[in-house]
Amino acid sequence: MRTLVVAASVGADSSALARLAESAQLIIAADGGAALALAAGIRPHVVVGDMDSLPADLADALRRNGVEIRTFPPRKDETDLELALLEAVRRGAEEITIAGALGGRLDHTLGNVYLLTMPQLRGKDVRLVDGRVEAFVAWGRAEIRGRPGDTVSLIPLTPEVRGVETEGLEYPLRRESLFMGPGRGISNVLLGPVARVSTSDGILLVVVTHGEEEGDAGAV
Repeated sequence: MRTLVVAASVGADSSALARLAESAQLIIAADGGAALALAAGIRPHVVVGDMDSLPADLADALRRNGVEIRTFPPRKDETDLELALLEAVRRGAEEITIAGALGGRLDHTLGNVYLLTMPQLRGKDVRLVDGRVEAFVAWGRAEIRGRPGDTVSLIPLTPEVRGVETEGLEYPLRRESLFMGPGRGISNVLLGPVARVSTSDGILLVVVTHGEEEGDAGAV
């Protein structure tokens, strides 16, 4: 099931978000992400979180329109976006696009990136999307799609990622190790419409920055 999860990024592009929603079978908003969705003309199926950033009158209006509201206590171990992702998994999502999760506070942005490593998401197609940028974890192997000239960065999310091998990138890696810290994997270049990356151990983040012709440059 194709699922769109909407977080509450500042300065999100409503038109870009609306395009992402067109192919979604399930739309989940993380707390204030519900306001972002509504501003884009999107009615979520469910809103998840502690509701500290969603006005009560807006939450009531959503309930009256058949939107499920799952409220959690403010003092909790999970972030609202984490709860939304767990809700997506619980409902059987296999493809998850996360919008509105980048930008704003640095701690939120980094935390949202690391949510991609959640064990519950392994084996699923989960991507953070922000304008021309998409990010996902290569669990062992992954295909990278875009256009020639798109920028591809490979960033370790564990101290070492071993056996990194690429195909279809300008600067190839041949069963090498990438280490957290040094910028060895930053700013590679896509040679064709599809490239491939594989690893033998560790967690590798793939960040693709598509060219202007790929779509709007506005942030989601």
